[in-house]
Amino acid sequence: MIRRIEDADIAGKRVLVRVDFNVPMEGMRVADDTRLRAALPTINHLRDGGAMVILAAHFDRPRGRRVPSMSLAPVASALEDLLGAPVKFVSDCIGPDAEGAAGLLKPGGVLLLENTRFHPGEEENDPEFAASLARLADIYVNDAFSAAHRAHASTEGVARLMPSYAGLALQREIDHVTAALEAPQRPLLAIVGGAKVSTKIDLLKNLVAKVDRLFIGGAMANTFLAARGHSVGSSLYERDLLDTARAIEEAAGRGGCTLMLPEDVVVAREFKPHADRRVAELDDVQGPDMILDCGPQTIDRLADAIETARTLVWNGPLGAFETPPFDTGTVEAAQFAALRCREHGLTAVAGGGDTVSALNRAGAADDFTFVSTAGGAFLEWLEGKTLPGIAVLEG
Repeated sequence: MIRRIEDADIAGKRVLVRVDFNVPMEGMRVADDTRLRAALPTINHLRDGGAMVILAAHFDRPRGRRVPSMSLAPVASALEDLLGAPVKFVSDCIGPDAEGAAGLLKPGGVLLLENTRFHPGEEENDPEFAASLARLADIYVNDAFSAAHRAHASTEGVARLMPSYAGLALQREIDHVTAALEAPQRPLLAIVGGAKVSTKIDLLKNLVAKVDRLFIGGAMANTFLAARGHSVGSSLYERDLLDTARAIEEAAGRGGCTLMLPEDVVVAREFKPHADRRVAELDDVQGPDMILDCGPQTIDRLADAIETARTLVWNGPLGAFETPPFDTGTVEAAQFAALRCREHGLTAVAGGGDTVSALNRAGAADDFTFVSTAGGAFLEWLEGKTLPGIAVLEG
């Protein structure tokens, strides 16, 4: 069990909150404030409880150097607009200026620190840097699930030095993913897509031991099809992982998991928008053909699996969704899943950068039970790995 901020005595305390403010920018303007909005419930909970709120975050990859274009300064004004309250910004995250600004806060006040990654000690999880952060506050709160898979000073090191809790956004993420994988309503269906098996071996091994059905799509399905002896033409696949694919399929069989692969595919001989294409059966993929999407028969079968499922976990697109019309399979499957969520109470949890983009393209994201924007952290959680930034909050 993780320690939760609702259980902390916050009145009159300075609270250091690790947030995810690594937001898209257009010049000096925040282009998408989704991550800022995600932090509002925790910030408001602390302010309403009489705490002084000190926000720590990274932005981009300055690699331990002060890079002016990677300053968090523009985020302060955007956060002010969302909060409807002043947000003070300080041009460092440790040292006399940061400590002085933190010391001047009144209950309900909010301070945003400069980019933690301007210091090499952040990514090195340097004890002295962590101690400098700890000097700013009485309590630590992690509300950045997206950074919880990194053992950095602001996500793991500082949490060992002071009373530490999970923020509301972090709790929501953990609760949804845990409910989907550890205590799901069954049948439990997982959909995994993307380009390479090599990046998702651990994920697939973990899922075949937990889910009732696993559908594999995208270019990674080509490796499994080739492992079954099918021709994949000139499609992207990983020849050196055929034995791995067979081993995963065998593990699925032993665990009672039905592994589903495309039964028909959309192929083209050029990879470009609206290229000439055709639907091919698996025994009709020719040498020059590239498999770029699932075929209609496959999507119908996947829809049947979604219809009978009570819980769905989704990571990765089912084809080359960035290039129409090879987004058709992903869009149709996502829209059907969204319909089942709206009308039949399907619990659907999805995450990963490409997954979020694909669901947004399909207009399905808002109907899913939960869509994580955490990327690598979401994937590692699905893989069953221990996330340092969460493990340190347990007990």
